[in-house]
Amino acid sequence: MRATATVILGRASKLGFRRMLDAMSNARTAVAVQMPELPDADGFPTLSSWEVSGPLRFSADWQGNDADPERETEVRLLWTPEWLFVRFRARFRVITVFPNAEPSGRRDQLWDRDVAEVFLQPDQSHLRRYKEFEVSPNGFWIDLDIAPGEKHDLKSGLRRRVILNEAAKIWVAELALPMKCLVARFDPAATWRVNFYRVEGAAEPRFYSAWQPTQTPAPNFHVPEAFGELVFVHSPLPRE
Repeated sequence: MRATATVILGRASKLGFRRMLDAMSNARTAVAVQMPELPDADGFPTLSSWEVSGPLRFSADWQGNDADPERETEVRLLWTPEWLFVRFRARFRVITVFPNAEPSGRRDQLWDRDVAEVFLQPDQSHLRRYKEFEVSPNGFWIDLDIAPGEKHDLKSGLRRRVILNEAAKIWVAELALPMKCLVARFDPAATWRVNFYRVEGAAEPRFYSAWQPTQTPAPNFHVPEAFGELVFVHSPLPRE
C-alpha cells in the first residue's frame, strides 16, 4: 500500500491526492478517474482503463432497505476533457425490455422497463435542475434536461455500448457523455452532484434501487436533495 501511494503522489499534487483519500472514505462521494489510456476502436475505455477506477456498488431499494445481491449494480467512472464515461455492471433476475425504439435507439418512457440511470447536476446553484441519462439491457436510451415543472430532450449526443450475458445474469452498459452537453467549460477541480439508479420489471412490485436512497414513501428518483457528490481525480485510486 505504501509503495502504491508513493507512486501516485509523484503523479498528482498533494491536494489532488488528499481529495482522492477523502473521497474514498466518504460513502456519499463517487470518484471519476482520468482515463489513463487511449480509447479502444469503438471510442470507449479499455478494460484496463476501467479497472483503475474504484467501483461503487448498491443493491438496496430506494429507501435503503431490502438489499438484493442478485440485483447488485456496480458503477465505474472515467473522464477526459471531452467525455464523461459511465459503466454499469448490473446483475439481474429477469430481463424486461421494450421490443422497439426510434432508429437511433432512443425510447420514450424507457423507465417503464429495465434501466440503469445516472442523474448529473454539474451546477449546484440550481438545486432542481439536472441531467438524466438512462440505458436499457438491449441498448435503448433516453437523455433529458430536468427543471422544475418540465423536462426536455437533452439531445446530448451520447454514445452507448451494451453487452447482455443471459447465462451469467449480468448486463453491462457503457455510456459516453459529451462534456459539452453537461457544462460550458469542464473544470476537473469542480465538485458535481450525482445519483445512480436501477429499475427492474414491468409490473408492480418492481425493483427500484438507488445508490443514495431518496427515502420517499413511494419510489421516486427525482430527489436532488439526496444526490451524492462526484469528484474528478487525475490518478488511479490506491488499492489495498
